[in-house]
Amino acid sequence: MQFSRIVVVILMIGFFCECERFSHGQADDGYELWMKYGTIQDTAVLDSYSAEIRAAAVTGQSPTCSIIRDELHRGLAGLLGKVVEVSDSVTGQTDVIVACCSCKALGGLVDKTRLETLGEEGYLIQRIEKAGRRMIVVTANEEMGLLYGTFGLLRFLQTGKNLNNLNLISRPRIHYRLLNHWDNLDGTVERGYAGKSLWKWKELPEKKDSRYTDYARANASIGINGTVLNNVNANPVILKPEYIEKVSVLADIFRPYGIRVFLSINFSSPVSADFEINGNRRAGIGDLPTSDPMDPRVRAWWKNKTREIYDRIPDFGGFLVKANSEGMPGPQDYDRSHAEGANMLAEALAPYGGLVMWRAFVYNAEVDADRAKRAYCEFVPLDGQFEPNVFVQSKNGPVDFQPREPIQPLFGAMPQTPLMLELQITQEYLGHSKHLVYLAPMWKEYLEFDTYAGGKGSSLARIVDGTVLPYTMTGIAGVSNIGNDRNWTGHFFAQANWFAFGRLAWDHTLTSEAIADDWIRMSLTWQENTVAEIRNMMLHSREACVNYMTPLGLHHIMQADFHYGPQPGYSDAPRRDWTSVYYHRADSVGIGFDRSSAGSGAVKQYFSPWRELFDSPETCPEKYLLWFHHVPWDFTMRSGHTLWEEICSHYFAGTDTVDSMVDTWTALEGQVNPAVFRHVAGRLSIQQKDAAIWRDSCLNYFQGFSNKAIYHEYSP
Repeated sequence: MQFSRIVVVILMIGFFCECERFSHGQADDGYELWMKYGTIQDTAVLDSYSAEIRAAAVTGQSPTCSIIRDELHRGLAGLLGKVVEVSDSVTGQTDVIVACCSCKALGGLVDKTRLETLGEEGYLIQRIEKAGRRMIVVTANEEMGLLYGTFGLLRFLQTGKNLNNLNLISRPRIHYRLLNHWDNLDGTVERGYAGKSLWKWKELPEKKDSRYTDYARANASIGINGTVLNNVNANPVILKPEYIEKVSVLADIFRPYGIRVFLSINFSSPVSADFEINGNRRAGIGDLPTSDPMDPRVRAWWKNKTREIYDRIPDFGGFLVKANSEGMPGPQDYDRSHAEGANMLAEALAPYGGLVMWRAFVYNAEVDADRAKRAYCEFVPLDGQFEPNVFVQSKNGPVDFQPREPIQPLFGAMPQTPLMLELQITQEYLGHSKHLVYLAPMWKEYLEFDTYAGGKGSSLARIVDGTVLPYTMTGIAGVSNIGNDRNWTGHFFAQANWFAFGRLAWDHTLTSEAIADDWIRMSLTWQENTVAEIRNMMLHSREACVNYMTPLGLHHIMQADFHYGPQPGYSDAPRRDWTSVYYHRADSVGIGFDRSSAGSGAVKQYFSPWRELFDSPETCPEKYLLWFHHVPWDFTMRSGHTLWEEICSHYFAGTDTVDSMVDTWTALEGQVNPAVFRHVAGRLSIQQKDAAIWRDSCLNYFQGFSNKAIYHEYSP
């Protein structure tokens, strides 16, 4: 017994040293993300919390309840700097109770009518006084709600909020909240900028990296409940039995954290390893001569494969499909529709409760001269033809995750087909992991955009969450920015985008400011002035990026293939819609893509009044001007500047903001962890140089068409 006590003391000393190292200037390598749980530095807050939190209980014996107990113990001990007993039963000394609403221990402490709206994942956190004692109760209808509620309580404490105000009721507004990993089986990550893939396929199933559990824990802390493990440009090998066994190991690890596993599939998987259709090579893992979705043999193959997956992974989520896009095979290879292809898979998944997420990212310059119109043209006529367990998954804009695009007009145009919103957390077009670009303001811009699909008030968020249209299921996906870099995301501040995606997926009414504030306090500092300075940097970073890359509706003028730096003159590609000149169309007259009713007609895909507002340069919002119009260089903008002067002003405003970010961060030395300070300072230096390169490369190139001096309002 004496030996056991000594061991406990040694372990606790080590634990507190670990918690304190972030508070006393030792290196923060970013691994703990927003869950550092360092001891609260505000004495008044610490004393207040410590006085009310001395012992906790988590009822229940399931793996999820064990995770909750461990998290609560870890979090409270770290934040309060003292041992907090977390037991599995409630006593007269318990200050924090985590229990399902059906637990007898609650004994009337909670008004159960408040729980009726929480569903399976929502939670209630209350500060209750009974018989002269104050208690904190975390309750829910199901264990997953308790897990999310526990993280909610710890976030409340981590951000130093007043316990007197502790009365939280929260439920997710969107049911399926997924990360899409574009990870390949060889360990590379398409559009990944934080190292190699987390999934060590060669080591699975025997070796289970501890990082898998840390990944699941991080996602659960922000409410993400699903993950697509592999690239949408899918390798059929992922469906081989040996890989299904590897996937099942990850599913077992993720399950207690409420995370279901999904897979991207290759539509030609049933065909033999070397097969040709319409001149294109297809490599599958089956033995069929076709992957025609109307062929009974193909339908049987998918049913058998689906049964094989569910035999090993009973809660498997379903399939994500990229079909007939950028060379990927699909039903159109056999003159079948997207609906016929999706429904074949839906039929196989339906008995198990599985989903099909069929991506709407399709375009073909040979069919339509305006790539931005293609998804609408192909999918709107199919509305009502998809099986009930099919999502059409669409990107936020009509082209491809550009720094700024107008909204994808599909949203609201398919009332009988649930649309899943796809956002990109990884910064493919926004400076990779080199640039500090906080993406919550961009996502909020889309989520709050009023489509007018059901009249005024039909925001994208209210379409996606099923409020405006009677969707039977709702979903949102984020293309992951996670890799095996020690800090997970390459850039320390890119962690904020992972965090923000999860928080907005759970509750899209949260503000960019509130999310940033929480992340800063959980990840960097509580010092009010420092929090304000960093928050200001973050909130202005996305607009700065738009300005120094693609202002006023310009788009797709980045380097070919790599998508990092500027290449506005790029014209040598296998297809026109992969070039830069296809999009900006600069000439001696002006610049911009004419999508008006007199041009490609893309404006007609929007609901009124946007259809009419977008159609005229005089009424089109200037941030979308060059997206919808080819505008003369001397066109008078609302500022009084000519278009050319306005373009120049935006490019300089972008680099000016980055210069200001550098100055702000430099002044924070000594106020944040030294290792984090050095890391971010190094990245900001790169961003500052890159922003100037974007500005100068684009302005010098476009000057060749405008034949006007580069305008800068601060100099003659």
